[in-house]
Amino acid sequence: MSLLQQSRKRITLGQDGNTLIFLIALNVIIYILLSFVKVVYLADNSTEGAFVAQVLNWISVPAQPAVFAAKPWTILSYMFAHNGLWDLLSSMLWLWGFGYILQSLAGNRKLVPVYIYGGLAGSVFFLLSANLIPSVRENVNSVFPLLGSGPSLMAIAVAATVLAPKFKVFPMINLPLWVLTLVFILLRIGTVGSGNLSQAVALIAGGAMGFVFVWQLQKGNDWGQWMTNAVQWADNLFNPSKKHLKNPVKKQLFYKASQKPYEKKPVITQQRIDDLLDKINYKGYHSLTEEEKEFLKKASSEEL
Repeated sequence: MSLLQQSRKRITLGQDGNTLIFLIALNVIIYILLSFVKVVYLADNSTEGAFVAQVLNWISVPAQPAVFAAKPWTILSYMFAHNGLWDLLSSMLWLWGFGYILQSLAGNRKLVPVYIYGGLAGSVFFLLSANLIPSVRENVNSVFPLLGSGPSLMAIAVAATVLAPKFKVFPMINLPLWVLTLVFILLRIGTVGSGNLSQAVALIAGGAMGFVFVWQLQKGNDWGQWMTNAVQWADNLFNPSKKHLKNPVKKQLFYKASQKPYEKKPVITQQRIDDLLDKINYKGYHSLTEEEKEFLKKASSEEL
């Protein structure tokens, strides 16, 4: 058995840094807040239409460019909001399933970037299709605003499938991941409705972004690295307990020579192997240095 195929610890429900739980919690919290506001509206003898016009329309992406120009933040806000309990529950179940697989395959820091990039692609192509496709443009004022995590979920589903299309979702019935993804895509697009072509385009764009993200990641271009760096910078800025050293002292004093004083030969230990496999689990295989990859390659050929 290859070293990288050995069973490892999975990211558990309450573990620190679990971005899947963070995304699900964020969506649920926003839904609860919206539901509370909706109850306040209804208790004040307002209609549900007033809630939609005065609240939901301020966080969903409008099809009209002039209206969108006045609410540009909706390009981000819409992907974390849901109008309806069933919409929320079904979306979070799909997010849990595909997000867990993607997080296991690509590491813990790729889920949020894929989610956001998919949502951005969906909103951009929603606007473009609503105003460039003649049949839609003629009735652009009647196009429903874009709301929900649909494009982001499509991106996560496609990204996970591109990474491992033959991943066994239910080993007992030998169901590969690509079959489940195909069912998910057909269900999502099939339930949009014939009158919401722009919504379908947004879903397809989200899925395409998931494919492009993984394609670039496999070529060594991590489009989500700037998000990770920004989060780490903010965490370091507001965490005074962390020390900031530009370079370790040993590098400043002892490693300025052009030649190495000795050639380091790694000693293969189980602890070192476990540390590297944990790193792959959290950040993905691409995060390893060449030295670490060589170490794992050498360890795989030896029996410990």
